[in-house]
Amino acid sequence: MKLVVAYIRPDMLNSVKQELYKQDIFKISVTNALGCGQQKGYTETYRGVEIEVNLLKKVRIEIGVTEPFVQKTVDAIIAGARTGEIGDGKIFILHIEQAIRIRSGETGEAAIG
Repeated sequence: MKLVVAYIRPDMLNSVKQELYKQDIFKISVTNALGCGQQKGYTETYRGVEIEVNLLKKVRIEIGVTEPFVQKTVDAIIAGARTGEIGDGKIFILHIEQAIRIRSGETGEAAIG
């Protein structure tokens, strides 16, 4: 079992969801996040004062998958999120030691579904 964590541009969320749905991946968690990477933010002027904005809005997607779905999940996220520009995001794959479905008490891969 793996946890796929992706940070993407907020405006790419719908296209990523559509690509995931095409691969029969429907169970996802989405949260708003702030961060900066290689693009290092930008500066803007507000009421005559220059402000450095280095924490940009991102969306964090978490998907728990079984081994056969890891590559499908990664490929779907890349297909939906890639623009070719700096700031497209990152994907991390973590090992899940145990998963438990609270409602039924199922454990392991059965809990992920």
